[in-house]
Amino acid sequence: MKLKAILITGTLSVLTLACSAANAEDKLTQLKEQGFARIAIANEPPFTAVGADGKVTGAAPDVARAVFKKLGVNDIVASVSEYGAMIPGLAVGRHDAIAAGLFMTPQRCAAVAYSEPVLCAVEAFAVRKGNTKSIKSYDEIAKDPKAVIGVEGGTTEQKLATAAHIPTDRIVIVPDGQSGLKMLQDGRIDAFALPLLSISDLLSKAKDGSLESIAPVQGTPVQCDGVAFRKQDTALRDAFDVELKKMKASGEFAKIVEPYGFSAKAAMSTSRDKLCSASN
Repeated sequence: MKLKAILITGTLSVLTLACSAANAEDKLTQLKEQGFARIAIANEPPFTAVGADGKVTGAAPDVARAVFKKLGVNDIVASVSEYGAMIPGLAVGRHDAIAAGLFMTPQRCAAVAYSEPVLCAVEAFAVRKGNTKSIKSYDEIAKDPKAVIGVEGGTTEQKLATAAHIPTDRIVIVPDGQSGLKMLQDGRIDAFALPLLSISDLLSKAKDGSLESIAPVQGTPVQCDGVAFRKQDTALRDAFDVELKKMKASGEFAKIVEPYGFSAKAAMSTSRDKLCSASN
């Protein structure tokens, strides 16, 4: 009886692995057949952007589009999502992948299957001129009982603010970058936090001489994202990584990300394993 039970258990395990591999292979086949992959983005230039004509651009979607095309998936269809809703949306099948500057953390790595790094950035604050000396870090904001910071919900910036023990009543959640900048202009917050390239893009478009940026924010690490897939789609992620690696080696990757201001070298000098095991 024991031998029979072992044989049955072993057979079930083999069948489970076979089904899992088949399902993963079917996912890429499915995407090829439908001709596109659905991705979640945040409309946060230069990571992601949606033009007036509805065209999706930005460094993250451009990389995803190029890699998927090499896999036989001819296009991407993007939907704008708040950062906090991206992983839940991926889990229920609303998206096939996330390509949005969703930085890797151990917690996120436990929830999704990330590709190797794509975009890396340092943290920044947008502040009103005159505040650059008093606001240089999340810790300084935490110590000032009057200082209020704005962050987008579900972002690394929200996590950093919380980790610095800034009281929740002094952390204002905003839906997007434009809203955060408007609150800063109106004096409702003292700092607005985003990656440097996002802050720079907002400030250049605002053309408001009363605002400036602080970067890098003291005590914050360089953050890197990857394209995120569902945990059961690791075979699709692995196929994505193969083509991404080729693009990095050929220089095609640099040609996509560097015009947006990102460093290809930064993404190529680290790895998913390092970022997913980091303590930050």
